[in-house]
Amino acid sequence: MRSMLWVCGGCSLLIMTAASFADTVPFDSPQWVLENTEIVEHLGRTSLKGAAYLPDVEFANGIIEVDLAVTNDRSYPGIMFRRHSDGNYEEFYMRPHRSKFYPDVLQYAPTFNGISEWQLYSGPGFTAGAVLPRDQWIHLRLEVLGSQARVFIDSAATPALEIPELQHGVSRGAIGLTGPRDGTAHFSNFRYELTDSLGFDPPDVRGAPYGMIADWELTQAFNAGQVDLERTPEAQGLSGIVWTPVRALSTGLVDIARHTGRTTRVADCVFARTTIRSEQLRTMRLRFGYSDAVTVFLNGSPVFSGSSTYQGRDPSFLGIVGLNDEVYLPLLEGENELVCAVAESFGGWGFMCQDADAVFVHNALSAAWELPRTLRMPESVVYDPARDVLYVSNYFNDGQEFLSKFRPDGTLEILEWVTGLNMPTGLCLRGDTLYVAERRTIAKVDVTTGVVTAHVPVPDAVFLNDLDFDAEGSLYVSDSRGNKVHRLKGGVFETWLEAGEIRDPNGLCIDGNELLLGNSGDGSLKAIDLSTKEIRTVARFGAGSVMDGLHLDGRDNYLVSDFNGRLFRVSPGGATELLLNTSAPQRFCADFAYIRELKLLVIPTLYDNQVIAYHADL
Repeated sequence: MRSMLWVCGGCSLLIMTAASFADTVPFDSPQWVLENTEIVEHLGRTSLKGAAYLPDVEFANGIIEVDLAVTNDRSYPGIMFRRHSDGNYEEFYMRPHRSKFYPDVLQYAPTFNGISEWQLYSGPGFTAGAVLPRDQWIHLRLEVLGSQARVFIDSAATPALEIPELQHGVSRGAIGLTGPRDGTAHFSNFRYELTDSLGFDPPDVRGAPYGMIADWELTQAFNAGQVDLERTPEAQGLSGIVWTPVRALSTGLVDIARHTGRTTRVADCVFARTTIRSEQLRTMRLRFGYSDAVTVFLNGSPVFSGSSTYQGRDPSFLGIVGLNDEVYLPLLEGENELVCAVAESFGGWGFMCQDADAVFVHNALSAAWELPRTLRMPESVVYDPARDVLYVSNYFNDGQEFLSKFRPDGTLEILEWVTGLNMPTGLCLRGDTLYVAERRTIAKVDVTTGVVTAHVPVPDAVFLNDLDFDAEGSLYVSDSRGNKVHRLKGGVFETWLEAGEIRDPNGLCIDGNELLLGNSGDGSLKAIDLSTKEIRTVARFGAGSVMDGLHLDGRDNYLVSDFNGRLFRVSPGGATELLLNTSAPQRFCADFAYIRELKLLVIPTLYDNQVIAYHADL
C-alpha cells in the first residue's frame, strides 16, 4: 500500500491505499522469526547470517531488496517469498562458488511439499550466470508481479534473471531470507515494498517439445528402501496401491512433488504408469529424463535402470532433469503399459518422457523424397527456375566447403559442384549469379560455369547468414553474431541497420517496401520499413526459437522456419499456423526453399546431412 498524508482545515489524515507500502525491517525486530540465525557486525554493518522470515507479511506483488556479502564458498544465500502455511514457497538464491564460470550462479526454484525443485527447473527462465565479488556488499532487488519475477544486481538497468512463470502461479505469503550460519554469506539493509504498479512485458513462454507423453497415473509415495525398484507394484505384491491421474506440465514435466511429499529422510519412490497404443508391432524410441533414479518397465518387464543423483556420476554432476536418455521400446500391437519407478533423495522429484519418433505434418504436406546422407551439413537451398535445378550450401567440410546441385525430383546431379568456399550459409539467385554468404564475405558464383568469380568483403562483418535483393537491386545481408543488417548499394557495403532489438538476425526476405527478418534473439518475425527503418514485430515463436528460413508463399503469407525443426505459415496480421514439427527426432529445419510452381517444399537439415522434400499444397 502507499501512505498518503492529506491536510485539511488544520487536521491531517493518513490514508493507506492499495498501491504501495514500503517497510525497512531491522534484524533485531520481533517481526522476524529467526531460524539458526545470528546477528553480527560484518564489513562495517549490522548483518544477519542464517535464515529468517516475516510470517505476518502477506506479500503478493512488490519489491524485496537486500544487500549481500559472500566469500565465494558454498553458501546458497537467497530470498524466499510467498511462503504459505503449508511450507510451500518460491525462492531465488545464488551459488557464489560458481561465479564467473557457470550459467547457473543465479537460481529460481519453487518448493513443493518441502522439496526444493531446482533439479527440475534449470535453464532460461530459471537460472543465469553472474559475477559475484568476494567480501564486499552487493545489492539484490527482486521484483514480483502476478506470475512473473525478475532480479537485478547492484544498479544494473537490465535484469540478471527474468522469471516468466512462477511455478506456484499467482499467490501470496510470507517473505524471508535463506542462508547458512557459517559466515559464508551475510545480509544487511533488508526492505520490502508491496505494490501492484510494476510493469512487466507479457511472458514469452515456449511450449513443450513435440511428442511429450502427458497423461499418467501416480501411486502414493513409498519408502524406497522397502520396495523393489526392479519390479512393478503388481509383480512384488504391493498392497493398498492408489493410482491417481495426473497430467504433465505444459513443458512435459511431471513434477511429482506437486502431488506427494516425502515419507523418509533417505529416499522415496513412486510408480507412474501410462498406456501407449500402437497400430502394429514396432520399435519406439523413448527419450526421457528423471530425478533421482528410475527403472522403466514395458509390459511388466524392465528395459532401463539408471541413477542421476546430485554428484552421483562425478563431483560436478548436478542431476538436472532433461531429455538426455533414450531406450528402444519393442511395442506390441494394441495397448502397451509403460511404468516408471522414480526415486528421490535430493534436489527435485520428477520425470519427463517423449516419443522421439513423433512428427507432426500438416495435411497440406506429404512426403516427396529424401537426398541420401552424402551432404556435409546442408544449410540453405535455392531454386533456379531457368535451369530447373536446386543449389544447396554445405556449411562444413573441414575447410573444404562446397555447393551441391540436384533436381526437383530428388536426383543428385553433382555433389561438389562449386568448391573453394568458406562455411557457406545463405543463398540468393539473381540472373546468372548466385550470391553466397560466407563468414565475412559474399561469394559470387556464375551458375552457367560453376565458377566463383569474386569474394566481396563486408566491412565489420562477424557472421553473415542470409541475403536477398530489393526491387532496386540493393542486397541486404543478415549478420547474426554482429547483430546487424548490411546493405550493398551502388557497389558499396554499409551497415544498414543496427538496433537494440535486432539480436541474432538470421533469415530475411524482401516483401514490397519491407524487409522481413527472423530475429532469433527474441524468437520473433519482424518487419522493417525500407524507407524509415521502422521496426514492428509480426509474430513471436517462443524463447529458444532460431529463426532460420523465411520466404513468401505467393498468397500474401510468410513461411518461417525455426531451426529446431518447426515450420510455420504466418499471416500478415501475425496469426501463426504450424505446418511441420520434426523436433522430436531432432531433424532440423534450416533455410528451406518453397517452389510455388512445383508445389514443393525442400528442407535442408544441417546436422542430419539430409535434404528432405514435401509436396506442399499451400
